[in-house]
Amino acid sequence: MAAMKKIKTLQCINCGRDHKLTEVKYTCASCGGNLQVIYDYNLIKKRLNYEVLKENHDLTLWRYMEILPLAGFKMIPPVQVGWTPLYKVERLGAAAGVPNLYIKDDGRNPSASFKDRASAVVIARARELKEKVITTASTGNAASSLACLTGSLDMKTVIFVPEIAPAPKVAQLLVFGAAVIMIKGAYDDAFDLCLKAAAEYGWYNRSTGINPFTREGKKTCAFEICEQMKWETPDKVFVSVGDGNIISGMWKGFVEFHRLGIIEKLPQLVAVQAEKSDAVKRAFESGGDIQPVSGETIADSISVSLPRDGMAAVMAIRDSKGFAVSVTDAEILSAIPEIARGSNVFAEPAAAATYAGLRKAAKEGKVKDSESVVLLISGNGLKDVQSAVKACGRPFHINPDMDELKKLVADNKLA
Repeated sequence: MAAMKKIKTLQCINCGRDHKLTEVKYTCASCGGNLQVIYDYNLIKKRLNYEVLKENHDLTLWRYMEILPLAGFKMIPPVQVGWTPLYKVERLGAAAGVPNLYIKDDGRNPSASFKDRASAVVIARARELKEKVITTASTGNAASSLACLTGSLDMKTVIFVPEIAPAPKVAQLLVFGAAVIMIKGAYDDAFDLCLKAAAEYGWYNRSTGINPFTREGKKTCAFEICEQMKWETPDKVFVSVGDGNIISGMWKGFVEFHRLGIIEKLPQLVAVQAEKSDAVKRAFESGGDIQPVSGETIADSISVSLPRDGMAAVMAIRDSKGFAVSVTDAEILSAIPEIARGSNVFAEPAAAATYAGLRKAAKEGKVKDSESVVLLISGNGLKDVQSAVKACGRPFHINPDMDELKKLVADNKLA
């Protein structure tokens, strides 16, 4: 089904204005607000339903092509994105007092990040438009994702990252051949310069909160959760929030499956933010506009002063009847080994924040022990090894001597 036929409009989240797919490239022509893709759901129902999905053996996000803003499979990046595992984690759940706890491990994507979902769709869209240069601003994951998925393609990638970006993420950018421009400043400075560069040179901008197709890739994670839970939905989904694009994309996915009649109920979404990067939480709880905060946190992937998709995130929390919780950097760091030892999954700080948020919410009585809960683990811990070392300490260091080993074993009760 051609993209133009299945897409009804690009609708502004702020003012509600509708745009044709050919009228705008990024944001609302009236107010500059972020856009979201609205489909002809009656048309899609004929082509995408429970029976069709049950017989579909394509275990990637492209199994949902009928409800993605693309004409077909020709321009998709040549690596497997999506259909990451969903684990029931009984030991971790018991520690949090939530027996029905699941982890969606999106660190299993090609660049070890959830962001591959967005990049895959945006790159396919850019190739349909015959774009030659694609750019983004990122603290690391969106950037390394874009570089990874364009690595073998005839497309130049220009990346703007703040100087605080972890070295492993920058290494990913360079190994895949991206041109990396490191900014002496924060993420918001990189974002603004990327926006100006895209306008100046005509580069296609993948950046979150600018490109409406990022949300389309991210919603596929919600689709997968529904299928992997045997066509049910969890009671709550905990999502770490920076710019706000992931949680709004997850909500869009659940809503679309509900509109298509594939699921019967919708989950509550819980936004987890670092305490000094909690602009979305503040706006949700106050009922006001998004206001800038310091954005300081060890969890670089959710370190944002002014969330570029913040109002969409607030709407997702509100419409799902969910809530927001903030956690300290210390709570985030302690969650890294807790997740690893309770589920066998290595989470980067931003991803580990979801478990820190769950523990806090459960203690406050906001999560019932009878509820099913999914934690979205959005990135692998190998992307920020320094934070893991802070959380877990250093290895023992001895000479190759049996007497030293015996003393070590006795002193530390290893035997």
